Amino acid sequence: MRLWAMDAWVANGSILTDRERLRTIMYDAARNGGVTVLGEEFCGFDNGAVTGVLVLAQSHLSIHTWPEFALANVDLLSYGDVRGEDMMHAIGRELGAENVNVSCVLRGIPSQT
Repeated sequence: MRLWAMDAWVANGSILTDRERLRTIMYDAARNGGVTVLGEEFCGFDNGAVTGVLVLAQSHLSIHTWPEFALANVDLLSYGDVRGEDMMHAIGRELGAENVNVSCVLRGIPSQT
């Protein structure tokens, strides 16, 4: 398993409050990353922040936005043939990120990563 984590600082923080746009960005990344979406939950908060999770056959993809800091945190926990780095960069690009930090950590049983 791999855990991909991205911090994305965006030029326009208003995208981070647009729940439907964020949902579309996440679904597009999932489709292009070769994963299967089983379910979803997207919630908005009083300050406009959004938390969204796609439950995947390969684990999960989540986003947490901080519009007051123009920041989105995105995590992908996956196993199998998943294009995680491509998914992270596609999400950053669609968010209009000016600065992106992506890292990957191996998780679980070494022979299965």
